[in-house]
Amino acid sequence: MNIIEKYLAAAAGLREVAPGEDITVNVELVVAHDVTGPMAIEEFKKIGVDRVFDPQKVVFVFDHIIPAATVEAKTLHNSVKRFQQDFGVILYDRAQGVIHQVVAEKHRVAPGRIVVGADSHTCTAGAYGAVAIAVGATELAAAMATGKLDLEVPETYEIRLTGELPPGVYAKDVILHLIGRFGTDGFTDKAVVYTGAAVRNMSLDDKMTISNMGIEMGAMISLFAAEDDIGTVKETYVIDLSTLSPSVACPHSPGNVKPVAEVAGTKITQVVIGSCTNGRLSDMRVAAAVLQDRQVHPGVTMLVVPASEQVLSEMEKEGLTALFRRAGVIVTNPGCGPCFGAHMGLAAEDDVVVSTTNRNFPGRMGHKKAQVYLASPRTAAESAVAGHIVVPGTIEPVGGNGQ
Repeated sequence: MNIIEKYLAAAAGLREVAPGEDITVNVELVVAHDVTGPMAIEEFKKIGVDRVFDPQKVVFVFDHIIPAATVEAKTLHNSVKRFQQDFGVILYDRAQGVIHQVVAEKHRVAPGRIVVGADSHTCTAGAYGAVAIAVGATELAAAMATGKLDLEVPETYEIRLTGELPPGVYAKDVILHLIGRFGTDGFTDKAVVYTGAAVRNMSLDDKMTISNMGIEMGAMISLFAAEDDIGTVKETYVIDLSTLSPSVACPHSPGNVKPVAEVAGTKITQVVIGSCTNGRLSDMRVAAAVLQDRQVHPGVTMLVVPASEQVLSEMEKEGLTALFRRAGVIVTNPGCGPCFGAHMGLAAEDDVVVSTTNRNFPGRMGHKKAQVYLASPRTAAESAVAGHIVVPGTIEPVGGNGQ
């Protein structure tokens, strides 16, 4: 068995499993947010049980629409609060951050343990070795009630990362390259495991960026292995990071990936740095190094959305929040911000946005005709200063946080 099969077998209490086999695994953590949580709660009520399997292992996070931007959103919030009061589950309802970042900071599970989440980017937890699987409301409700999940063992693919990233190239460029190469359905319902010498030198922040967008390749599981020997897999792909260049996903798909150089000069009106993909402290340091002693272009609205309260606190300690504001940046409370297209900086029909988020489907961040380019924090920050998309290195960062 390979690493994924061993993890799933252990969680199912079986000696071995094989791809295609239907199994039931024990779940270590069940998570949902303020949009999917209420739907799961309604499904939970239909089951007819009077308790969750373990209140300390069921977590709700208000992140998509916090503070509530509509009466409907506040109604959803209130329904989750009532559930928390009735069942004693854990609730983060004061803008503590994006669900995946909050889980990483406060509920990080051991490698191989099962995390079930009612959000497509639950796979982010694979950065620290968790088997993190996105499910729908009905499956989440069943997991809340029983602590178990039924699934089919997936085939496993290995992506071996070697070499070192060139200047101006970041983890976001790595995952964009992979999505561009394999497509948005390249690993549908499969498990992807990252190995290689480059992985051993990679920060947790970078691993989270890459794991996060595994779903943009269709992956059911997106996991970083601690060791290179992961057992027999369906296929292994070797990626030499030293050959990569800064990339951007052009409208209107994460799979529409091109070198930044091909779209350089495109006039922009908005920049967003944040999300569960690139809203961590290291991302903020990269952006701040570009913006130090500079101003955001007058034709650009720039938003910085910290991934968590902890990230924001560290930003404030390092003076990054004040630096951003001096540069003309709008710094919001932690959360999903405009990524979900619900509030806090939506794009209009004629907007052209460079964002460090993970999706750019029509209407994802506002109007369906808005043009959204997905890029690294370095590309986004430099473009914000220039007023158009630029290749990283066009505007040299100040200090040592540019790479």
